[in-house]
Amino acid sequence: MIRRGIFLVVLGAATLAHAQLYRWVDEKGRVHYTETPPPAAAKDVKKKREHMGAAADPGLPFELQRAVRSAPVLLYSHPDCKSPCQMARDVLNKRGVPFKETVVADEKLLEELKKVSGGDEVPVLVVGRQVERTISAEAYHSALDAAGYPKEGSVPARAQAAPPPPTPEPEKPAAAKEAAKPAAEEPERPTGPYAPRFSK
Repeated sequence: MIRRGIFLVVLGAATLAHAQLYRWVDEKGRVHYTETPPPAAAKDVKKKREHMGAAADPGLPFELQRAVRSAPVLLYSHPDCKSPCQMARDVLNKRGVPFKETVVADEKLLEELKKVSGGDEVPVLVVGRQVERTISAEAYHSALDAAGYPKEGSVPARAQAAPPPPTPEPEKPAAAKEAAKPAAEEPERPTGPYAPRFSK
């Protein structure tokens, strides 16, 4: 009887460690990730067997693993964004939330930020499909709560630091600078206090 109980526990753990995820698009063009099969009207359905559990991170409680899998967290920042971006990191770290940080350090990443958030200011916190542009701890906590992340103090805090600043590109020779100079200077456009700008 004891052996049978141990077998069932191991079987249950193996089931949790491999979850079937479905990626599909609804009639309005929105992308969804679900553990349950999509409706019949869904388009572009893709199955993905996601490995999680001990191999992913043995220290993560199941509730946190589930939230990370269904609503991964991405923070857009910039090296010149000091206290607002650090405040966003602090909220995530205190709640023990694993997150990816993208430093908007070139035109390509700036365009990505604009597509995601509709603007060029940082920090921007993306929790699953929710994009939070409001720079406040309350707004960040609200987004994390809606995605099912454990409350602060429920899981061990983290200490993820800001990524190192990107390495600057080497200076171009004067002749190359002249050749690359545009015919007419672009007019200045208004930007926010933490809006990355890059010369073309």
